[in-house]
Amino acid sequence: MQFLSEQENSSAAVIGMGYVGSAVAGVLAGEGVDVVGIDVNPSLVAQLEQRRCWFSEPGLPELLYSGLDSGRLRVTTDYDLVSGVDVVIIAVGTPVQDTELVDTYLRTACTELAPRLRKGQLVILKSTVPPGVSRNVVAPLLESGGLKVGEDIGLAFCPERLSEGQALQEMRTFPIAIGGFCPDSAAAAAAFWEQTVGVRTITCTSMESAEMVKLASNWWIDHNIAMANELAMLCGALDVDVLEVIGATNTMRKGSGNVNILLPSVGVGGSCLTKDPWMVWRAARDRDVELETIAVAREVNDSMPAYTVDLITDELARTGRTLAGSKIAIFGVAFKNNTGDLRATPALPVVTRLQQGGAEVAIFDPLADAGEVKKIFGQAPVETAREALSGADCIAVLARHDQFDDVDFVALRDAVAPSCVIIDGRAYYSRETIDRFRENGFAYRGIGR
Repeated sequence: MQFLSEQENSSAAVIGMGYVGSAVAGVLAGEGVDVVGIDVNPSLVAQLEQRRCWFSEPGLPELLYSGLDSGRLRVTTDYDLVSGVDVVIIAVGTPVQDTELVDTYLRTACTELAPRLRKGQLVILKSTVPPGVSRNVVAPLLESGGLKVGEDIGLAFCPERLSEGQALQEMRTFPIAIGGFCPDSAAAAAAFWEQTVGVRTITCTSMESAEMVKLASNWWIDHNIAMANELAMLCGALDVDVLEVIGATNTMRKGSGNVNILLPSVGVGGSCLTKDPWMVWRAARDRDVELETIAVAREVNDSMPAYTVDLITDELARTGRTLAGSKIAIFGVAFKNNTGDLRATPALPVVTRLQQGGAEVAIFDPLADAGEVKKIFGQAPVETAREALSGADCIAVLARHDQFDDVDFVALRDAVAPSCVIIDGRAYYSRETIDRFRENGFAYRGIGR
C-alpha cells in the first residue's frame, strides 16, 4: 500500500517538541510543510505560542517563530490533530536508567496515536531506541488502534543524528538513514525526506539496521573522545601539547578518510553520548554478547570532571593556595560549547567537587537559562563576566561560547586575584593566546596542555 500522497506539500505532526522535535518541526515548516507540534507539556507549548524558546540552538528560535507567524507551524497538547496529517514523526525522549531503556514516553505517545491514526498515514520514529524496539514495541502499540502496520499504515525508523550547535545545517545536509517495516514504508519515508528537506537518503535492509546506525555513531564518538582524554592525560604528564599531537596525527590518510581523533575535554555530557552506548551494551548483553569497550570508554569520560578539579587544585597549589577558600569563576556550564543545554553536563560534578573542597564558585553562562542553572547547580548564575571574575583565584572555562570572544581576561586583569589561574576545559586556546595570558601574569593549564 502507498503510505504517502503524491501531493507536492505534505503535512506532518511532530510528537515531542523537545530539542530534536523542535528542530525537525522548525525545518519542515521552513520548507513549506504544514506542521503541528504536539507535546504533553502545556508549559512548553504555551511558551512557544508566546514566542519563547527553551533552546539556544543558533537559528532555531527564529525558525520556530517564523513558522508560528506564518501559520505553517502550530503547537498544541491535542493528539486529535494527527488524524489530519500525512506523516507522524515521533521524537519523544528515550532515557536510560541502569543501562535499561525507559520507554514510558514512547509507549505513551504510541498509545495516544493508535486510535487516532487513519489508513494511508506514515509513522516515522526518530527517538533513539535499542535494536528491535521499532518492530517489537512501537508496531504492536500502533496496531492496538485497529490498523495493521505494513498494510493500513506505514512505519519507518529514521535515526536522529544531530549535534547541538549545528543541528539545522546538519538536518538539511546529513543523509538520512531509513529502515522500513516493509518496502513501501521505507519508500514513503525516503520520498518524504527527499521532497521536503531535499537530503539524500540511505535505505537500510531493516529497521534494526537503521536503529543500530545511531547507536554505532555515538558508540564511536564516545570511544574516540575517551581515547582523546587518555591521550591528553599522558600528554599533560609529558608536558606535550595534546592539540599539537592530535593535529599532526589527523593528517594521516587511512581508509577512505583521515585518522580523526576528536578533542579532549572536561567531560562528555548531553542526552545522547551518556546513554546511547549503554543501549548498545545492554542490547549485546541481552543476546549473550560481551562488549568491553563501552564500559571502559564511559568510565574514562566520566572521570574527566574529577581530573579537571585535580588540575585546578594542583595549579592553585603552585601559587601557594588551597582549594578551600579560593574563588573559582566558572565560564560556561552547558555540556558543550555554544549551547545552553545542561543535560548531563560534566560541569555539574566539577562545581560539586569544588564546593565540597571548600571553594567559592561563581557561575557565568549567558546561554544557559538562569532558572535551570539555579535548579541544577543550587545557585543562581551571575549576570556579568566581571562579576564572576571579581576576586577570582581561578578561571575555569568549561564551555567556551562564541559570546566569550568579547571577554578579554587580560583587559580584566585588575578584577582577578594575583597569579590567577586559567583552566582550559574546552576553550582550546591558541599558543599565542596562552603566551599572552602568561605574559600578563596568569598561570595556564589545559586538558593535556
